[in-house]
Amino acid sequence: MGTQSSMSASIELPLRALSGLILAAVAILVTLAGGPVFACFVVLGAVAALREWHRLVNGGQFANETFASALAVAISVAIFVVARQTQAALLALGLGFCVAFLWAARRKQSPFWHAVGPVYVGLAALALVLLRASAGGSLLVLGIFVAVWTADTGALFGGRLIGGPKLVPRLSPNKTWAGLLTGTFAAGVAEAAFLAALGRSAVAGLVLGIFIALVGHGGDLFESWVKRRFQAKDSGGLIPGHGGVLDRIDSLLFVAPACAVLVAMSGLSPL
Repeated sequence: MGTQSSMSASIELPLRALSGLILAAVAILVTLAGGPVFACFVVLGAVAALREWHRLVNGGQFANETFASALAVAISVAIFVVARQTQAALLALGLGFCVAFLWAARRKQSPFWHAVGPVYVGLAALALVLLRASAGGSLLVLGIFVAVWTADTGALFGGRLIGGPKLVPRLSPNKTWAGLLTGTFAAGVAEAAFLAALGRSAVAGLVLGIFIALVGHGGDLFESWVKRRFQAKDSGGLIPGHGGVLDRIDSLLFVAPACAVLVAMSGLSPL
């Protein structure tokens, strides 16, 4: 058993790194492309995440609520891309919430949690498209990716190398305070370097990176809590070494709306 465990661990890390690099390369390319290409990529990822969300809530079985949620998110993003109508796009997500709730209520199968799907995933999808369409949008989105990816990587290695007290053992037995701190610090440094390379304020980058990392850790813990509630280890197995799509983007699902609020509503932007 010990040999098998060490072998699986030795395979898992390189596999995780390889799949992560491939996904990162694709994300960077579509972000630079922008427009409908970026929007379609975001919708595709959202649909995959929604499939896993409703499957998780439905006890590991495919749920028909996925169709309502996926349609609501696709319509929401399309409304914004075509007409730049943020309120109408949000209304589409609200309708998705209602339809998913009623659909699940007929089956008496966790209607609230099914209804959360199009809002939880849809708000992040809409936020990413909104950010990409804003001034300097490609750099904004890439900056978010830099901080989120660095925070996740820093937390992974910090937790494994340092160990120590667990962060919230009842929610996630593998997360540690050391991972939280190293991931947050790494995100701040990476974002500072990213903005400095663009001729912007490194201090602003440091603050932004720390903010993104902390919000992202919250998203990670939220998904861990949901998985624990529905007694699941992973949201899926689509991505080698990472689990499901939700497992890969859980931080981003919190970070994207938070950054969209800062940029679109408060007018704050490091760029």
